[in-house]
Order: sequence, then C-alpha cells, then structure tokens
Amino acid sequence: MKHIAIYPGTFDPVHLGHVDIATRAAIIFDELIVAVYNRPAKSLMFTVEERVSLAQQALAGLPNVRVLTYGGLTVDFACQVNAQAIVRGLRVISDFELEYQMALTNRQLAPQIEFVCLMTRQSHAFLSSSIVKEIALLKGDISGMTPPHVAAALDKKRREREENQEPVPLVSLRD
Repeated sequence: MKHIAIYPGTFDPVHLGHVDIATRAAIIFDELIVAVYNRPAKSLMFTVEERVSLAQQALAGLPNVRVLTYGGLTVDFACQVNAQAIVRGLRVISDFELEYQMALTNRQLAPQIEFVCLMTRQSHAFLSSSIVKEIALLKGDISGMTPPHVAAALDKKRREREENQEPVPLVSLRD
C-alpha cells in the first residue's frame, strides 16, 4: 500500500521552515502532497497560483512531492487524494495547542486519517510567513529564511507596494 500524506497550509510565502518539514515528511511517506489552501481568512500577499508556483520551485528537488491547491475542509481534501495522514510542523508551545485542537477536530470528522506533527528544527523555529513578509517589505535580509526565488518574489511585491504607496502590514509590533 502506498502511504500518502498531505502537508496543508497557506504558504504565503513558502519559507525554509516549510521546506524542512516537507523534506522530512517526504522521507517518511511514499508521496507527500503540499496542499496550498486557496481561501484562507487572512490577508494574502500572493495569489494561489503564485503560492503554488513558489512552493513547486522550492520543492522541485523532491521527486515524491506534489503541490496542489484545495478549498474546503482539509480532511475532505485528504480523502479526495487518498491520503492516510496530515502533516503539520510545530515551532512553539502555542502551535501545539492549536494543532492538538485541529487534530482532535479532524479525528472527529475523519477518524481514518492520522495526524503527524514534526518538530521544526531549532534553526527555523522563529520563522513564520508573516514575519518573513514583514522583514522583506521593510527591506531586511531574508536570505537565510527563504529560497532565493521567494526572496526575489517578495522583493518584487515590495517594489509594487512602494509604487502604489501601500503601507507595510506589521505583525511583530505589540500594542
């Protein structure tokens, strides 16, 4: 039997933490589907097509990884692609609390699908797509945080925002 897993997320944009989790999951499963959610309830910088393309480029060296887009319930998508597991990355304790709640909810909806969490490497524990976007938009160095093609795409978005005089959405400031 072929063991298939999905690794769902918005990947706006994909960063080295995502690449690390996908690389490690690709070793565990026969096939890994990086599932790019197309309708998140958050403000996105990249279109779904751009997010898929960036992820495909970032993961091109992994022959058993596909990047697909989906909408609706993650467990429904997992069933559609015959996945037996959902893979998630954990960075900090707060991630665990959310992922635990989601795992129990998904177990209620689709008890046949396992939930696998991989601990993020310490070198990537601080990374989030929001932080990467903020640093990039403020002209910071993200070379150790994203693949080069993602850094270039973020720089292009930054220049477009500057031309349109759009403000930088800040996520790291506390009230």
